[in-house]
Amino acid sequence: MALKGINAYKKGSLKQDIANADPHKITLMLMQGALDRMAYAKGNMERKDFESKAENLSRVTAIFVSLRDSLDMKSGGEISDNLFSLYDYMIQRVIDANVQNSLLIMDEVTNLLLPIKNAWAQIPEAAKQEAYAIQRQNQQAAM
Repeated sequence: MALKGINAYKKGSLKQDIANADPHKITLMLMQGALDRMAYAKGNMERKDFESKAENLSRVTAIFVSLRDSLDMKSGGEISDNLFSLYDYMIQRVIDANVQNSLLIMDEVTNLLLPIKNAWAQIPEAAKQEAYAIQRQNQQAAM
């Protein structure tokens, strides 16, 4: 019973965090969510809880699709192209891990995502603000 209350609190807290987050923070939250779900799925694989494994890996795939589809391909240049390809690859590897019940593939995907997440977390505040200003200018010019 107490676990239900804790989960409800976490969901409410997460919704509040998302409502107050900038795009940079949301991206970090998505990446952390993918890492968390992959860790849960690994535990599910080890316990042979295939239903929960499939649910967690489905959520990981949805997160990677969201990250991939949110890339700014027009102004992102080579970095966006590379990230798009990498997210596509990770999506396919998560599917492979699901089908093969492979902890090694899960580790591969985790090891691909961690450096991206860590680099994203190191972006200085001034650079984020500059990027937001450029994005706003581009949106206004498009109108």
